[in-house]
Amino acid sequence: MRIFLKVWRQATPRDRGGFVDYTAENISPDMSFLEMLDVVNESLIVKGQDPIAFDSDCREGICGTCGFLVGGVPHGPDPGTSVCQLHMRRFKDDDRLVLEPWRARAFPVLKDLVVDRSAFDRIIQAGGYTSVNVGGAQDANLILVAKTASDKAMDSAACIGCGACVAACKNASAALFTSAKVAHLAFLPQGQPERATRVVAMVERHDAEGFGSCSNEGECEAVCPKEIPITNIAHMNREYLRAMLVTRD
Repeated sequence: MRIFLKVWRQATPRDRGGFVDYTAENISPDMSFLEMLDVVNESLIVKGQDPIAFDSDCREGICGTCGFLVGGVPHGPDPGTSVCQLHMRRFKDDDRLVLEPWRARAFPVLKDLVVDRSAFDRIIQAGGYTSVNVGGAQDANLILVAKTASDKAMDSAACIGCGACVAACKNASAALFTSAKVAHLAFLPQGQPERATRVVAMVERHDAEGFGSCSNEGECEAVCPKEIPITNIAHMNREYLRAMLVTRD
């Protein structure tokens, strides 16, 4: 296969970036998308040029670091798939693809396709934990959790924090990410003691980081590689309203 690429190149956060054209030659349909970029980078290195910078780690759709826009769609055209799980058989010979980083004020570009997603870390630090002081680890079955509650909690905990929801949202909202982290603990008995303070702290941190508000249009759900449902946002809004009422009392 031969693929024509238009890639966003930006040397440093302070530099003005721009698109550069590349041609990926002799690409196997069995390659993953990141393996294709590896081939392109090998050719650039041979020519003494700076390789395209992109994040990756597990390459198994677990860590969420690989995200960028492929043809204007976060993670590319396949639903429920991260870039590292996208394969070149999804494309045709001589296809033209535009690659660019997440576009959000809260995700400043570090280099090329790499953005700073530490805003997500700060949202987690604001309340995405339980702070109960314990000694040794408790037996796994010591606290009984209803099957429906554990299923909902695990579905929310599947969020890998890739930022695709932010990139797809016209408001650059991280409501889907934040709501998944809020719901994960709100469904479990271990999360009940800090339930009210958690949602308030995390929503306030979300806003302070510069993310936009949710307009409930569903682009985030459509591109989420773990298919986190938008119903989590409605749940977070109810949790926030409940927390406000509890605080006033």
